[in-house]
Amino acid sequence: MKHLQVAALQNGTVIDHIPADKLFKVFSILNLESCSETITVGNNLNSDTLGKKGIIKISDRFFEEDETNKIALIAPKAKINIIKEYEVVEKRPLELPEDVREIVQCPNPACITNHQPVKTYFHVINEDGKNMLKCHYCEREVKLEEVKIR
Repeated sequence: MKHLQVAALQNGTVIDHIPADKLFKVFSILNLESCSETITVGNNLNSDTLGKKGIIKISDRFFEEDETNKIALIAPKAKINIIKEYEVVEKRPLELPEDVREIVQCPNPACITNHQPVKTYFHVINEDGKNMLKCHYCEREVKLEEVKIR
């Protein structure tokens, strides 16, 4: 018998297939702690593909693509589903944004962003199928899997 582990959503956004250890980073990257809508969070749910996964359901909230694409930095295989009247009306693929601002810390201790009130700014680069971020200020490159979220 199959049953829902998390209640159905009438209208809003579902972020599914988040690796369990990345759930709260996704929550943070979308600034959901300041969200006034109802949010359902499930973590360590059973998943055939991930073993354990996280899911976030946000009632009556629809994100712009540039917001959801930030998720690709930490959970590139996550799925975004837009729900209206209990039906999935859109499945949005994640794509890395061209630029990333204010959410990633520069790994270079000498970078101005680590010493002055300057917001971080990275360019996404793809070389030989490997995604990396390049700091706009010091030009330090960091592998996507090594990114430190602020």
